[in-house]
Amino acid sequence: MALDPETFDALIDTVRRFVADRLRPLEAEVEAADAIPDAVIAEMKDLGLFGLSIAEEYGGLALTMSEEARVAIELGRTTPAFRSSFGTNVGIGSQGLVMAGTPEQKAEWLPRIASGAIITSFALTEPDVGSDSGSVKTRAVRDGDVYRLSGTKRYITNADKADLFTVMARTGDETGARGVSAFLVPRTLAGVSIGEPEKKMGQKGAKVADVIFDDVAVPAANRLGVEGEGFKIAMRVLDRGRLHISAVCVGVAERLIADCVAYATTRTQFGKPIADHQLIQGMIADSKTEALVARAMVLETAAAKDAGKDVVMESAAAKYFASEMVGRVADRAVQIFGGAGYISDYGIERLYRDVRLFRIYEGTSQIQQVIIARETIKRGG
Repeated sequence: MALDPETFDALIDTVRRFVADRLRPLEAEVEAADAIPDAVIAEMKDLGLFGLSIAEEYGGLALTMSEEARVAIELGRTTPAFRSSFGTNVGIGSQGLVMAGTPEQKAEWLPRIASGAIITSFALTEPDVGSDSGSVKTRAVRDGDVYRLSGTKRYITNADKADLFTVMARTGDETGARGVSAFLVPRTLAGVSIGEPEKKMGQKGAKVADVIFDDVAVPAANRLGVEGEGFKIAMRVLDRGRLHISAVCVGVAERLIADCVAYATTRTQFGKPIADHQLIQGMIADSKTEALVARAMVLETAAAKDAGKDVVMESAAAKYFASEMVGRVADRAVQIFGGAGYISDYGIERLYRDVRLFRIYEGTSQIQQVIIARETIKRGG
């Protein structure tokens, strides 16, 4: 159920001011320290950002997909690491539980996820398993009232601070996607260990690391859904997550365009602002047009999802277009800023590095193409 318009407008205004006044001034500090200040995390919790997509009965804001997308656009106007700090609680780290959890599982975990008291993470990718996510090798073997879980997950967002992992593991003898089940695995269980955070190209302040499961005894009561439903749950989670990431891409693009306009109207060459030169105008026009298209795709698809429609293809198309679009916008921004765009003072080169990840995680652009084509053929055009 959507918030009333006045309440939602107040939320958007609060988030917009928080991004502009609190987060953007800290971007260089976060980049240098590769960490987000604890005080900022506490403020995000107080704003309810950790529970955007969780039902009110569990302490969340219960935003619709359309509302969540608009909030994500606002959050995209600063370095993506800030959003990533709570993004797994809002998206892939919690939505398996939201979609497939039992009442008991939800009551145990969702209130603490919504408040930010615990951090969640989504553990699907493995050293030898990425785009072919139905081929996970991590195994969960039933042993009475527990499953013995063993395997390694790779590049897991927020693994360094996560308290609860949604883990995809192979159960039984069936091969392929049908043999995958989903489990809620607390970090505190014996046999769970976390690797050192990876050194990354961008999105400093948001950490990814390996998660190793060594004969972890996971209570059978922690399984999400029935055995063999894990891959289906993961795909449903990613459908929603792709829309959220698409909205963030729109926000980053809009921020970059605003920065380009501000710079181009004050930077003078050949006796006039570079914004007066048609070749600069052409890059601004291309960026604005593509950003408007992406925004329309995201909001239309979010509205369709809220209406209960199948948006598998549309979510993939939004993720594909928006993530590729923001890469082009960032590239043009570096070009418009010229030498200034290549050094760190203006933050353009940082965002250029940050947005490259959007074309990879939660399904590469190539995987989105496969989904789009498959669904289009299935629908007959």
